[in-house]
Amino acid sequence: MSVTTAFGIALGSNLGDRQDHLQQGVEQLLMRIPGARLTAGASLYETDPVDCAPGTQAFLNTVIELETDLLPVEIHAHLIAVESLLGRPAQREQNSPRTLDLDLLYAGEYRSIDPILTVPHPRLHLRRFVLQPLAEIRPTLQLPGLAMNITEALAALEDEPGSVRPAGAWRYQLMPTG
Repeated sequence: MSVTTAFGIALGSNLGDRQDHLQQGVEQLLMRIPGARLTAGASLYETDPVDCAPGTQAFLNTVIELETDLLPVEIHAHLIAVESLLGRPAQREQNSPRTLDLDLLYAGEYRSIDPILTVPHPRLHLRRFVLQPLAEIRPTLQLPGLAMNITEALAALEDEPGSVRPAGAWRYQLMPTG
């Protein structure tokens, strides 16, 4: 019998039709991942670029949660494949503009410090553009290895709250069912 796991995935885009890229990313993940079920999706947020070249366009960000019985490494492979499908080159400069960026934030209680796939995401608790939408769908989530839940981690940030601005609802915004 297989075990279903909840996977948190951050999505971001700062090239072209950003919302369309995010939408296509979710659609591709749901088509590619066998038995995947979208259980939660946050609103869209526009985010000032962080550690990017001057003149870089703002990002559109969100977070979704889906459930499947795949392993985290299998989900990670799907994330990379979907990024590539939507035009993100495998070889690129760090923090360069991108049509789609997909990051695995968490995988249930799974923990890994493998350099290829560290879960939970090692900088999740430092990124307002991830915590803000994640707090919308999983405010009390406490991830393995973190002393605070998502709402507490968001409140502890010392960066400028205005760097992440609500950008509206979208097709995949849905609140968790349980």
